[in-house]
Amino acid sequence: MARLPRLALAGELHQVALRGHNGGAAFVDDADRADFLGMLRHAAQEQGVAVHAYVLLDTELRLLATPTRDEALGRLMQSLGRRYVLAFNRRHGRRGTLWEGRFRSSIVDASDWLVDATVLVEDLPVRRGLVAAAGDWPWSSALHHLGRRRDAVVTEHGAYWSLGNTPFDRELAHARLLAQGVTEGRASALEQALSKGHALGGGAFLAKLGESTRRPLTARPRGRPRIN
Repeated sequence: MARLPRLALAGELHQVALRGHNGGAAFVDDADRADFLGMLRHAAQEQGVAVHAYVLLDTELRLLATPTRDEALGRLMQSLGRRYVLAFNRRHGRRGTLWEGRFRSSIVDASDWLVDATVLVEDLPVRRGLVAAAGDWPWSSALHHLGRRRDAVVTEHGAYWSLGNTPFDRELAHARLLAQGVTEGRASALEQALSKGHALGGGAFLAKLGESTRRPLTARPRGRPRIN
């Protein structure tokens, strides 16, 4: 079966995942992570992509991002792939690929899913058993949203401001949400959309997206179509 083209649209919120080849480490130490974040900040500015949340795990990268052009997200990830893999291989004396194929992505309705998607990304180190609290993992956007540091990588999404009228209000609300975590149903919906490359949102949102692309937005029913 032919692989569907990636769904990427300017002005929409995308969740993105990139994993290490064969489950291997993409980030060996803090120097790797610091190098990658510097490259991410530069490439995002260069390609016109706003990064709203991120986490760097040993074997995986997750992002929430909004491109200003349809092609900007792909170009961002290609640029990161070239620059980081070259630096990683040189630093660790290795050759060959680092990532497991192409990155995964899906579009989600920011008005409904931005906050939960942000919490899910930043809570991944907790869900993976790496730390007790999201704020204990220094390689994510959690510390920015908790008000503990100013992260130059992060551009806050307009939908995130629904958490409060002031930065302090939003930081308190974000801390409560991180402590609660995302419900399993919402987390599963986000993960399934990312895994399949499907759009996630209500009927009106999907109808709006459908006006911009001919690519299927959700899973098609199995089997042959019925003939009435």
